[in-house]
Parts: sequence; structure tokens; C-alpha cells
Amino acid sequence: MAEPTYSVEKKCPVCEQTFSVTRTRGRQVMDKQDSDFCAHFKDINPYYYTIWVCSNCGYAAADSYFEDLFVAAKDKIAKFLSTRKVNVNYSGERTRDQAIATYKLAIFFADMIAAPASRLAELYLRLAWLYREGENQEEEKTALLKACEYYEQALMRERLPIGSLSEAAVSYLIGELARRSGQNEKALLYLSKVVGNPATKLEPRVLSLARDAWHEARDARDQAAAAVTDGD
Repeated sequence: MAEPTYSVEKKCPVCEQTFSVTRTRGRQVMDKQDSDFCAHFKDINPYYYTIWVCSNCGYAAADSYFEDLFVAAKDKIAKFLSTRKVNVNYSGERTRDQAIATYKLAIFFADMIAAPASRLAELYLRLAWLYREGENQEEEKTALLKACEYYEQALMRERLPIGSLSEAAVSYLIGELARRSGQNEKALLYLSKVVGNPATKLEPRVLSLARDAWHEARDARDQAAAAVTDGD
């Protein structure tokens, strides 16, 4: 039986040296999917290997755009790394903690070069999923808050669709992330827009998810209000 991961050599766009990247083999079987699109897999978790990290200079980014760097961004990263000695190697099988560390590195560099908000949103969202897998609710909530914030910025500033997400899907995701992070009023605002938009009928799954999330956010808000009243 073939190993679930394999290694390939890649060239770093910053230091221009080659390094080893570990990738998952084939498509992984999904057991279930959470309401914020987090997939749970039967065997290996491919989210562990989404971030590539150069073992020579330390540059890290998601595999889908690792090699896509503008000259100014490359120069800024290279200048930052030129005075630092890097000793990282995330090739081979990764633990959850190692995967979390790679996402934090990718976020650091994405923030350094003022990457699009949608990229930071996705990085924070996947980081939150790893914390969820490890049942670290406090860190998960912190990452979800950041993902929500950056998706809001992306919705306002970037051209749609954002990746594979339509306007309705992004709006729903903002509402769901707000709900999961305890921002019920913001959640209701965004989810109401999705449910009340006739165009969402063309996306029945998003509409169904938004309706369920709206009910949950409303119930959570009402329960919180009742608790305050009882406390008085």
C-alpha cells in the first residue's frame, strides 16, 4: 500500500534554493464537514501539509501561491531574513503542533507583505480548524475572530468570487464565524442578509446553512439577554 504522503523538491522564490515539500497522496476521504466548511478526514489530515516552509531561509506560504511573489514582496522578505539565522525543517510527517506552527509562519509573512485580506482570512480559518481538532477552544475562538475580521475586509475590498466562495457564501461564512466566536449581533446581521437575498435561492446549501445558523444565533442572543435579566 502506498504511503499517504510523498516528498517533492521545490525552489524557494525568496532565497532561490531548493527544499523538500511533503504532500498528501491523492484525495482524502472526508467523514463529515462542519458548518464553517471545516472538513474532517478519515485518515490523514491534508490541512497539516497545506503550508510550505523553506528549510533554507524560513519563508512560508500556502502551497497554492507559495511561488507567486511580487518583486517588492520578495525583496522585503529577503531583507528581513538576511540578518536572521533560520533553523526550521517541516518536511516529512507533521504533528498537529508543527502544522499550527507552519500556519503561524505563513500568517506572519502574509501580514508582512500586506497580502490580500482573503488570504489571511483563509489562513486564520484553517488555523482555527487545527485548534478545534485539538480541542483548544480558546485559541480556536481567537483565530475565528481574526478570520471573521479578514473575511469582512475581503468582502468590502476584493473582487468576487473570493476563491471558490460567492458573495452569499462569504457573507454566510462571516455570519457563521461571528456566531461561533460569540458575536451574535454581527452574526444575525450577516445571516439575515443572506437569508433575505432572493439570489441565495440559487445556492440552496448556503441558504440552508444560513437559516440554521440564524436560528442558533438568535437563540444564543435571547439566552444571553435572559441571563442578564435573571442576574438583575
